[in-house]
Amino acid sequence: MVAPAEGELAGPTGSDLYLDLSLNGNPQGLVHFGLRGQELWASAATLRQLGFVLPAGVSDPVRLKSLPGLQIKYDAATQSVEINASAEVLRLPTTVVDTSTTIVPKASASPGLLLNYDLYGTQGRGNTSSLNALTELRAFTGSTVLSNTMMSRSTRLPSEGWTHDSVRLDTTLSTSFPEDMLTLRVGDTTTASLPWSRSTRIGGVQLSRNFALQPYRTTTPLPAFLGAAALPSQVELYINGMRQYTGQVPAGPFQLKTVPSINGAGNAQVVLTDAFGRATTLDFSLYDTQRLLEAGLSDWSVDLGMVRKDYGLRSFQYGSDPAASGTWRYGVNNSFTMEAHGEATKGLVKAGVGGAWLLGQSGVLAGAVAHSSYRSEQGSLVNLGYSWRDNHFNFAVEGTRTYGEYRDVASLYGSAPPRGSGRASVGYTTGSFGSFGLSYLYLRYPAQAATRLASVYWFSAIGRSASVNVSLNQNLDNRRERSLYVGFTWALDGKITASTGVQRDGDRTTFSADAQSSIPGEGGIGWRAGLRQGGGQNGGQAEVDYLGRYGRAMAGISVLGDSRYAYAGATGSIAFMGGQPFAARRIDDAFAVVSTDGIAGVPVRLENRDIGTTDSHGMLLVAPLRAYQNNQLSIDPMQLPADVRIERVKTVATPSDRAGTLVRFGITPVNAAALLLADEAGKPLPLGSRVRVNGGTGEPALVGFDGAVYLESLQARNTLEVQTPGGGRCRVSFDYRKEGAGIPQIGPLRCIREGKTP
Repeated sequence: MVAPAEGELAGPTGSDLYLDLSLNGNPQGLVHFGLRGQELWASAATLRQLGFVLPAGVSDPVRLKSLPGLQIKYDAATQSVEINASAEVLRLPTTVVDTSTTIVPKASASPGLLLNYDLYGTQGRGNTSSLNALTELRAFTGSTVLSNTMMSRSTRLPSEGWTHDSVRLDTTLSTSFPEDMLTLRVGDTTTASLPWSRSTRIGGVQLSRNFALQPYRTTTPLPAFLGAAALPSQVELYINGMRQYTGQVPAGPFQLKTVPSINGAGNAQVVLTDAFGRATTLDFSLYDTQRLLEAGLSDWSVDLGMVRKDYGLRSFQYGSDPAASGTWRYGVNNSFTMEAHGEATKGLVKAGVGGAWLLGQSGVLAGAVAHSSYRSEQGSLVNLGYSWRDNHFNFAVEGTRTYGEYRDVASLYGSAPPRGSGRASVGYTTGSFGSFGLSYLYLRYPAQAATRLASVYWFSAIGRSASVNVSLNQNLDNRRERSLYVGFTWALDGKITASTGVQRDGDRTTFSADAQSSIPGEGGIGWRAGLRQGGGQNGGQAEVDYLGRYGRAMAGISVLGDSRYAYAGATGSIAFMGGQPFAARRIDDAFAVVSTDGIAGVPVRLENRDIGTTDSHGMLLVAPLRAYQNNQLSIDPMQLPADVRIERVKTVATPSDRAGTLVRFGITPVNAAALLLADEAGKPLPLGSRVRVNGGTGEPALVGFDGAVYLESLQARNTLEVQTPGGGRCRVSFDYRKEGAGIPQIGPLRCIREGKTP
């Protein structure tokens, strides 16, 4: 159909109009209409472009009032029209509100070294002593980290001397690629595994997906809440009664995608409030689980190397045959994630597939099958599990069974996989009577009898400061192996907690009483003490802990039965960055070194929390920070000298994994002075006079009240050119010499006229 001409749209006696259109509250700009009498007409093409669904065979142009469900308000004075249409005749595009937008901040790391240490020593009877040290040495730059861990031990027995030994644990060079979420590791590492497979320590190469490189990314499926708004509305999302999101949506259908703060089954409500205050509530049911991947997202790892042997006992003991393994997970859709795992070494091939299914609101079903071939022996594995939970109830059951001579790489250097294993648990949380739970465990290794254990527990809070805990464990294959524990805990104040309990193991009964004062998070002193009576363990233990800026230290004494010894330990780190060393608490993640360009005593804040002050070199180590996340750092400019220029007082530090980054705030000293300028008669120069220093071409400084002006970037000898608001010009010269840390006051200086401008 040919679009009507302007004359056909307006009719023989009508007029053409270009009106400012508001469609269901959404501004559409200027739209061409025709006015015939008191009614508006529009072309079919225009209406379809606006989203109208027109009946077949409709005449062109279209009389707007002929469409069902339209409310039209034409204002000739403002040349505007408001049209409200029902969903029957108007199909607006769906507005997608995605609150899970992926943020990939740019991470950085400065070259540096870090030594983490954990020291522990004991002194017992008969001059028996021991010293142990666990160290980690890291070297890092950019997104590459070289790490080496070692364990050293020294022991002394009665009438014998000291014996020493040291063991290398892991040496790994890792490089990360945040944009691709990939990490390459060379050296000692652990192969990836799935719930139905086993991991193995190897020395070799691993390339794997690493979601931690983009911590703001959501990897699990997001629920989509669908609805339609007749008018522009405010939308609010409530999950289990707690508001998770609020925002605005235009008229038309919308889709709200957000990260639910639940694990298991839950309920969601979307509340729409339009411009007239009318509220509409939409109810949804949802189930969230960390077992699934978002549709189209994959998680994988490829490992190749030699199996590590005698870990913790020998430094360089590896198998003679190379081994390879691969692990893969893929979100087929938001309800099904496929899993696969394979391993191979000399004489052995093993492969398996599995998956996890979201059964709507009915929980998650997972399963897998695998097969192995080792030389001439065949074996298989079957795994099946199911789980469901909500705010009050949880249930889980899982079992694994092997058939034939099932083998994996780990079994060639250690124990074979269990012939059968299973677990089941059920729990319920009440409002007034606490939480109840029951669990069952089954485990059977080849050529061994099965082990079956059952346990039941009850936990309940008593008021706001006390709780009771009861648990019973039973070996189902030996009725005499039974353990019953009843305990009470009281919070005496904000720091001190006391507890007492009684435990019955077989025919032995043990009583215990403990008290402790936790160390404040910002540092300080804590302690704990305990007494034991019965079961051949009469005695007690006492310990004092100290957490400071440079690490943690503890010391204590233990007297239990025939065992008596004193002990002490310390943990911390030493970092070297920015040309100087720093002592700090143990750093397992990332950190930053703040530089205030040599200015000492400047307070530094992390996420608006005081973290310390810069040292005599104007440096401060700040830890821990979250790798690949935005950590806000700020300084207090009121503590800086007056004669400095500051580029910024807040900045964001984004260090890479297990590395440090150098943070500067752009503090530079300036030669500044406060001057008083006067004319030849000694009167202050007029307010608003413009001052240029040493022929500068930048923005001139302005004279304030009483001829005062503040100038920077001064030299030993300076010449000022001044232009008054009346057009007069004058010059003045002076010498500048800085004394002390303050800003010198100079003047009054007489400005000599150069003549008047016309």
